[in-house]
Amino acid sequence: MNSSENNSTEYATFDFNNYKSLVSAEIELIQRVFEIRQNFSNSSDSERLVEPILKRISKIKFEKLLFEQKFNLI
Repeated sequence: MNSSENNSTEYATFDFNNYKSLVSAEIELIQRVFEIRQNFSNSSDSERLVEPILKRISKIKFEKLLFEQKFNLI
């Protein structure tokens, strides 16, 4: 394997690891939202608490989509 192929493989591995991290983060944040909504079910604080988390989940979904397109997963 020449150096350009090696670099390409390293970048692909790096990108795939980033993708896996995004998937893990998304799952964890979705679980947090679920827990907050359960614990604050009768409180107006629930939506105030989950709003920034939902925004981050949305950003993660967009970042994942870019990787999915790059890896031809969609």
